[in-house]
Amino acid sequence: EKYGEDVPMKYHPEIRSEEACYLSSSMAVALAKKHNARLHVLHISTAKELSLFENKTPLSEKRITAEACVHHLWFSEEDYDQKGTFIKWNPAVKKAADREAIWKAVLDNRIAVIATDHAPHTLEEKSQSYFKAPSGGPLVQHALLALLEKSKQGIISKERVIEKTAHAPSVLFGVEYRGFIREGYFADLVIIDPLTSTKVQKDNILYKCGWSPFEGITFSHSIEKTFVNGVLAFDNGKILNEKNGKRLTFNRKD
Repeated sequence: EKYGEDVPMKYHPEIRSEEACYLSSSMAVALAKKHNARLHVLHISTAKELSLFENKTPLSEKRITAEACVHHLWFSEEDYDQKGTFIKWNPAVKKAADREAIWKAVLDNRIAVIATDHAPHTLEEKSQSYFKAPSGGPLVQHALLALLEKSKQGIISKERVIEKTAHAPSVLFGVEYRGFIREGYFADLVIIDPLTSTKVQKDNILYKCGWSPFEGITFSHSIEKTFVNGVLAFDNGKILNEKNGKRLTFNRKD
């Protein structure tokens, strides 16, 4: 009634509220416990939800697990005035206190995995008014750089970054021969240059959608090369057009 179509983006975390997040997550967890079902809850965005998860059981034995996204670990509601719809996600980016609580849960293993929720909506789509602009944003290109920046800031070690983005997903989903550097495993590797910075700007964004929520940010590291299944796929700013994808296989107990 007050704003019509032009609802300021800063109200997004009130519309997609903490209460809505907790009610949906807690209902899913309660149902999983009742029926002894395996459950993985995506995109934790509030401190309140963290009470639903425990950190005592080894990951390979957990029945209920949770995941945090890079954007909920980087942005807070203080960024809406500058970033607008470019940081409109569902669930919404919320308070700085929620972000810090999520980091704590990542480090104490209540949250098993860090992921991206990559959603490359076009610039035209994201430039619309509050109700018309879709939720989501492109994150894959800069997710590792963002986490390494947090490592440099002393929030998380490099070893834990690797654990949460590579080892844990492999263990959690039973992905065969991936997620670790081991003999006989597929060589999915990223070579990082820790001495060369990366400033995110339009001329080095690789997404077809042509934008990034990290635009204007300078990361301390750069990605030199990426190998997929042992084949060089990215080399010093250029994507190589080799057809090197392979089908993922799984060894699941449930």
